[in-house]
Amino acid sequence: MQISEHLQGILATLPAKPGCYLMKSAEGKIIYVGKAISLKNRVRSYFHADSGHDNKTRRLVREIVDLEWIVVGSELEALILEMNLIKRHRPKYNVRLKDDKRYPYIKVHLQDAFPKVTVTRQMFEDGARYFGPYTSAWALYQTLDVLRKVFPYLTCDREITGQDKRACLYFDIKLCIGPCIGAVDQAAYRQMISDLMEFLSGHSEPIMDRVQVEMEKAAEELRFEKAASLRDQLKAMHSIVERQKVVFASDYKDSDVIAMARADGEACVQIFFVRGGKLIGREYFVLEGTEDVVDSEVLAEFIKQFYTEAASMPQQVLLPQEIEEARIIQEWMRSRRGGGKVEIHVPREGQPHELVQMAAENAAETLSALRAQWQADSHKQEMALAELQSAFNLPEPPNRMECYDVSHTQGVATVGAMVVFEQGVPAKRLYRKFNIDSTSIGNPDDFASMEEMLTRRFKRWAALQPGEATALNAPGAKPDEAFSILPDLIIVDGGKGQLGRVVNVLENFGLTGRVPVVGLAKREEEIFFPHQPEPLLLPRHSQGLYLLQRIRDESHRFGITAHRKRRSKQGMASILDSIPGVGPVRRKALLRHFGSVDKIKDASLEALVEVLPRDVAESVRAHLE
Repeated sequence: MQISEHLQGILATLPAKPGCYLMKSAEGKIIYVGKAISLKNRVRSYFHADSGHDNKTRRLVREIVDLEWIVVGSELEALILEMNLIKRHRPKYNVRLKDDKRYPYIKVHLQDAFPKVTVTRQMFEDGARYFGPYTSAWALYQTLDVLRKVFPYLTCDREITGQDKRACLYFDIKLCIGPCIGAVDQAAYRQMISDLMEFLSGHSEPIMDRVQVEMEKAAEELRFEKAASLRDQLKAMHSIVERQKVVFASDYKDSDVIAMARADGEACVQIFFVRGGKLIGREYFVLEGTEDVVDSEVLAEFIKQFYTEAASMPQQVLLPQEIEEARIIQEWMRSRRGGGKVEIHVPREGQPHELVQMAAENAAETLSALRAQWQADSHKQEMALAELQSAFNLPEPPNRMECYDVSHTQGVATVGAMVVFEQGVPAKRLYRKFNIDSTSIGNPDDFASMEEMLTRRFKRWAALQPGEATALNAPGAKPDEAFSILPDLIIVDGGKGQLGRVVNVLENFGLTGRVPVVGLAKREEEIFFPHQPEPLLLPRHSQGLYLLQRIRDESHRFGITAHRKRRSKQGMASILDSIPGVGPVRRKALLRHFGSVDKIKDASLEALVEVLPRDVAESVRAHLE
C-alpha cells in the first residue's frame, strides 16, 4: 500500500518503548486508540502487507492520515492510558460500550454525619461509597423504593441536630427514622446505613441474624412496638433475599460471571454478580465496533471499560474463554482493589462452568430481544417517514425534520425552541434555543417571535454558504451542524398564523420550494400547508401522525424547560434591578461574582465593594437585608 511521506516520517521516528498510539482521519478525528509494549513494532505492523489483516483493520488503515504517540513507563501505564483515551474520544474503530451516557450509581454520602442515599451518574473521590453501575435507572429506583422500607434513610436537606420539634411526613409513614427530632442517635443511624451497604454488597445473613436477635430481645422486654417494627423489617429483607438465587457455598469468592452473545456485528455482554454465594443481580451491556473482532478481544475490551466505571472489584472474574491480556488486566484490577487479590478464571467444569453457560444463554436471549425491539422501532420509523413522504408529496422521506415552538409567560422570558429529528429519532446534539427579546411584556406576539427565530436560524445557514465572507465560515471556523444543513421538512407548532410567518422567512431567503413546511394545530391535530385553505387529517393510528406528535411534544418540552430557566434567572435579576445604582452591567457583574441573589444577600459590605462602588454596595446591603 502507498504510505504518505508524512506517515513515513512518523513511522521512522517511533520509539521501541511502551505507550499508546492515536490514529487520525483526514478531518483530524481520532479513529483508533491502541497500546503496545513496543510502539515501533506494533504501529509499523499496520502498514505492512495487509494480507494478514482483517477487513476492519484494512478499512482503518485506509483512513489513517496522521498519527500521534505517547510514551509511558510500563505496560500497566499503557493499559490505563489506553482506557482513558478510548473513554474520552470514543474512536469508531475501537470496541466500546454502546451507550455513551453515564450509567447511574447508588451513592451513600458517608462523608456526612447522617448519610443520605441518592442516585448519581458520576463517581468522585469525596468520601462517599458507590454501588453500580446499573444499566436501568428505572430498575435502580425500584430497588431503592424497596430498600428504603427496610432501611428508612434520610432524603431531606435538613441540618440534623436532633432538636427539631416536628419531623416530616416521611417519619409518620415509616420511611425515615427521624434523627431530626432525636428519635434515633447518630450511632444508630450510621449502623442502619452500614447495614444498607452490606445488604447492597450481598452480605445479608449477618444483618438478618442481628435483627432477629434484636426483635426477640425487644419482645422479651415487652417493647412490642419495637419488636413489631423489627419483625416488619426482617420480613421485608426476607422478601428481597428470596429473589436471590443461591449458587455457591456462602464462603465462595465474591465473583462476577461474564459471558457474551453476538449476531450480525452486534455484541451483548451479560454479567452476573455473585456475593456471599448468592446471585444478587445481573446487568447487560451492548458493545459497538465489534465487527471482525474475535470474541476474546471483545471480552477483554468490555472488562477494561466496565471495571473503569465499576464502583467495586470482585475477588474473581469468571469468563467463557481465555483473554490475551489477562495478566496485565489482573494487575490493573488488583491496583484498583487496593492490592486485594483479583483472579481471572475460565472454569471448565462444575457449578462455575454452569454459571458461565447460564450467563451466555441470558446474553443470547437479551440480544435477541433487543434486536427484535430495534428492528420493530426501525420499521416503525421507516413506515412513519414513508407515510409523511406520501401524505406531503415529498420527493423523498424527510430524514431531517426541524420543529419550532415558542414559550413564555405573558411575554416574559420568551424562548424559541428548535428540535431536530434524524431518521425519525431525536438528534439532541442539534437542539437549539433562541432568547427572544423583541416582544413586550404583557403583550406577547407569538407570530413575531416565530418569525424572529426562523430568521435567525436561516441567517446562520446563509452565512455558511460559499461566497459569504463571515466569521462563521472563516478558515479554521467550525460550522454549527445544527444550522449548516437545510431540513427536509419544517414543522411549526401552530396553525395558519405561525405557518404564514415561516413561509415569509423562507421566501426572504430564497428557500420557497426547497424546504417544505407544515403547521400542526393541537386542537384536532390538523396539518396546514402553505397557500392551502383546507387542512389535512392523518388517520388517528397513523405512524406518521405519531411521529409528528412526538416531534411537536418534544419541541414543547424543550421550549418550556428553556423558558423556565430563563424566567428563573430574570426573577433573580429583577430583585437587583429595583436597587438604585444597579443597572444591567452591575447586575451581571454581581451575579457573575457571587453566583446567586442569596449569596449576594449573605455577602459582607467589603465583599460587595470588590465589585461595586462603596455607595452602591451600601445601597445593595440596605435593600437586601
